[in-house]
Amino acid sequence: MDRISKLPLCIIEAILCFLPIQEAARTSILSKEWRYHWIKIPKLAFIEDTFQVSTEGDELSILEQTFYEPSDRKVMTKRCKLFGAIYQVLLLHQGPIHEFTLSMVVDDSCVEIDHIILHLSKKNTLKILNLDLRGNYSLPSSFFSLHYITELYITSCVFDRQPSSNGFRSLTTLNLQEIWISEKALMRLLSSCPLLKTLTIMSDYTTIDVFGDFTIADFIECLPNIEYLSVWFSIFLLFLPLPKELPSTTLVHLKYLCMEWIWLRHKYAVPFLVHLIRSFPNLEKLKLELSVDDDLFDEFIAGSITFDDYSDIMLEHLNELEILHFSDADNELDFVKLILAKSPVLKKVRILLWDEIDEDERLRISQILLRSPCVSPVVKFSVS
Repeated sequence: MDRISKLPLCIIEAILCFLPIQEAARTSILSKEWRYHWIKIPKLAFIEDTFQVSTEGDELSILEQTFYEPSDRKVMTKRCKLFGAIYQVLLLHQGPIHEFTLSMVVDDSCVEIDHIILHLSKKNTLKILNLDLRGNYSLPSSFFSLHYITELYITSCVFDRQPSSNGFRSLTTLNLQEIWISEKALMRLLSSCPLLKTLTIMSDYTTIDVFGDFTIADFIECLPNIEYLSVWFSIFLLFLPLPKELPSTTLVHLKYLCMEWIWLRHKYAVPFLVHLIRSFPNLEKLKLELSVDDDLFDEFIAGSITFDDYSDIMLEHLNELEILHFSDADNELDFVKLILAKSPVLKKVRILLWDEIDEDERLRISQILLRSPCVSPVVKFSVS
């Protein structure tokens, strides 16, 4: 008797979850025991780029032949077959769906995806949803009925509807990339996720409608349980000007802060960073990915950093600093010196230099950092 047929159900399910859905369906021919296992797998992924389908020889209507180029017809036929496959899998599927992934290019509105999301919203078992819908797809109202999901990953979608009153009350991880949303909708979305621990926003301020109704304090107050925060610096430009006083709420659970595309010569960059750090008393790791686009913020060039301006700062729990695309600007060196002087338990400083910096300059930067005053006796530097 073959060993494949007698594998434990948990092993079979694990194997099928690692296979593309088309390959998982093909396992039904392995044996009678495997025939219906694929319709019970809790993890479904449909990715247009890897979806295999033959579109050769498909019959096209006179209308399609008249108005569409051959390449367009082929894409449309493949997409129709992808939707057909999704519908068939969802129709045949038995048992809970814990994770669902859909990655494809779509139009601004797509009734097929509306139906898929509506179907998923009726299943209280869904925990992880990943929608990568390139093409500015507008999320339907049923999307906000996914009250039981714990992880949500959204790429290239439009939030033009308000979250329901119940919100995403179970959500702990939210990842937003290249989304279109209003400032008000963003704040309402965040405030509807009371258990949120991990937040990633990879969109710049050009995709967010700003009305100036909110402050950085409002943003912080939306995230009482956040532990991991990763954002583009331009998001914080939504909350200018800086408030004169610290927000009353501090994010005591935040351990990791990553800020991408930050230009430390921007006059608001260091003040904003310090303002945030003051509100993160238990921060353990700070990661900055610097922007090297000098033309981006020419009108906002700041002067050098004065330590007296930050005499009240003490990063008592920071043990790791990582900076990518370091270009040896005075403000960048000044900021690292500030962190060294304010972090008594700092253990690791990793500086990844911009590609155009030569070896002599790398050595000079290393020497400057090694000679800089540091309150931590155990810090180790890595400059590369």
